[in-house]
Amino acid sequence: MKQYVVDAFTDRVFKGNPAAVCLPESWPSDELMANIAMENRFSETAFIVHEPDGWRLRWFTPGGEIDLCGHATLASAYVILRFVEPEASEVRFRTMSGMLTVTRQNGSGNDRRTTGEVLSMDFPAYDLKPTPVTDAMEQALGARPLEAWLGRDLLCVMENEQTVRGLKPDLAALTGLPGLLANITAAGKPGTGFDCVSRSFAPKLNVPEDPVCGSGHCHILPYWSKRLGKATLTAYQASARGGVIQATVNDGRVSLGGSAALFSVGEILPE
Repeated sequence: MKQYVVDAFTDRVFKGNPAAVCLPESWPSDELMANIAMENRFSETAFIVHEPDGWRLRWFTPGGEIDLCGHATLASAYVILRFVEPEASEVRFRTMSGMLTVTRQNGSGNDRRTTGEVLSMDFPAYDLKPTPVTDAMEQALGARPLEAWLGRDLLCVMENEQTVRGLKPDLAALTGLPGLLANITAAGKPGTGFDCVSRSFAPKLNVPEDPVCGSGHCHILPYWSKRLGKATLTAYQASARGGVIQATVNDGRVSLGGSAALFSVGEILPE
């Protein structure tokens, strides 16, 4: 089974969010896919199979299968468009979250953050409901949120970017909070070119911190779009690796744009 390792939401290796992309000829067992994800220890390993009606994509964390993943979708599209269908302008994946379309865009040579080819992903936005800020949130995060919202994940809004960058959360305590992931965000500093900054923690999936979380931004970006009154935003994930997401929010959908860089190509040996 061919496996590619791709750094997503970056145009250079060792940045962004690494994902493994596996291209088996037919579907392995769920147990084998889960074991490969645990062996890889990336936040996500993607599996893609070409079925009679097109490509199907599934995502596995070290803690099990997940319903939506942005960076591994970006990495998967990068692999298909570079190695399998290099003449194609887009790729469509059937997934647990419906049909996801990834389209080639042009990178901007005038923007140091997007010098490579940009791929744009059309994703569903999560419906956010306000939820009370609790002492448990403050204790788990080490800082008290100004607001809290709940979709698939918990979204906590902090006072400023410095607070988000400086968080050292209690990961065990985070598992007691609602939501699958904990996405922490604040407005970007003026003059940086970023509308918002964030970090994403996923100890429930055996992922302490996700370097750049696409599905998390399906919570983060709709919030900031409404808060700032703008449809087009640039977001920065302030993890140790860092990553940039260009986005448009419109009518319950989020268009997530980013580059990708190939780290390695390998072969998974049969059992």
